[in-house]
Amino acid sequence: MTPTPGPTGDLELPPGRGRPDGLRIPATELVERFSRSSGPGGQGVNTTDSRVELSWDVAASAALSESQRARLLSRLGGRLVAGVLTISASEHRAQLRNRVAARERLAALIAGALEPERVRRATRPSRAAKQRRLDAKRHRGALKAARRTRED
Repeated sequence: MTPTPGPTGDLELPPGRGRPDGLRIPATELVERFSRSSGPGGQGVNTTDSRVELSWDVAASAALSESQRARLLSRLGGRLVAGVLTISASEHRAQLRNRVAARERLAALIAGALEPERVRRATRPSRAAKQRRLDAKRHRGALKAARRTRED
């Protein structure tokens, strides 16, 4: 799920399960914060704000329908703080690459949460499977019966 058109524009998700018309989150709803990242980076690690925190207010978003909002709020409830979803990315040295990584992660998380649950269809065991089960029970019963001693 690659967000388009870039790290600073709208976030677009293509049509799929749970989002038949796709989803476009305007760039105005996405809030990016930058901070210093830990880890490798050489001399620039203490001077460059390459860590990105991407926040999106799910509860107040105009991009979602009411059913999509309800599904996201229920499925992502553990990750939300006051209705706001925050993703952080700091695995790259470059800020731009971290911005792209954060948007990709956000898009994947939203796409997964919007998918409807798969309904389990009840199945029945085949006739051969029933027969194997009964044969195994009969065999086990015969073994146990052979161990019994008769005191007649």
